[in-house]
Amino acid sequence: MAAFLTKLYRPSLTLVSRKYFRNSLTTFRRIFPKIVCQQQFLNTSSTTMATSKTLKLLSQDEATEIDQLLFNEYKFSVDQLMELAGLSCATAIAQAYPLNTSITSGRNVLICCGPGNNGGDGLVCARHLKLFGYRPTIFYPKRPSRELFQNLTTQCSMMDIPFVSSLPQSDDMNKTYMFIVDAIFGFSFKGEVRAPFKDVLDTLKTVTIPICSIDVPSGWDVENGNPDGLQPEFLISLTAPKKCAELFKGRHHYLGGRFVPDSLANRYQLNLPDYTGTECCINITN
Repeated sequence: MAAFLTKLYRPSLTLVSRKYFRNSLTTFRRIFPKIVCQQQFLNTSSTTMATSKTLKLLSQDEATEIDQLLFNEYKFSVDQLMELAGLSCATAIAQAYPLNTSITSGRNVLICCGPGNNGGDGLVCARHLKLFGYRPTIFYPKRPSRELFQNLTTQCSMMDIPFVSSLPQSDDMNKTYMFIVDAIFGFSFKGEVRAPFKDVLDTLKTVTIPICSIDVPSGWDVENGNPDGLQPEFLISLTAPKKCAELFKGRHHYLGGRFVPDSLANRYQLNLPDYTGTECCINITN
């Protein structure tokens, strides 16, 4: 840098200005290495701080407690958190699987939704994926009667997102879709998988295209996982990772839901990472 400045400006300098320039150049040469060194230290320190945090893995009870605190103490509404979570899911999925218009299935995606809040996250995710340029189709075999879920369904229908009444065969899904979003069961799941979702999960285990699970791979024990269950390529943990996330062996692990108040994060020592800029999700793949 100093050599460049000397070459650029020295030929046109007067005697007085040359003396001033030499003094300034000497000062610049003396302080420039210090500036670079300080900047490198700051960059290294911030990187270390961002990566040295150990994310807390939540038990099922802790995840339930945090959810209830968000509703009751922090006064978030269910549909508000669902919207934030669904947007995080769609954003993370779009980062991991960008649109590919060069192939027929490069925009087509299948969203499999369950009867609870995880399914609601999937409906919101489908809507945002549509806005991002994907062509989602929704499989929603067991629809709750609550107004919230009826409204989410109507929103998708009004955006020309089709619903299918039955899950296609695995070969058809492999040919038709770029990936499948698993929004069937979340962190409140317990016990055995019952109809119609047992057959659904058995079929999903046979596909070869990526499966993207929301919060917890469907059918997994929230704390102990399920080695014989669904093995997704992508997982987005919401609020904070659950204990079963430690057993996730896929390619992409994201954290979403940038809505946790600091006081709540500190109370549970979540050690959440620093999100970048205005991003609503962050890649935490090991």
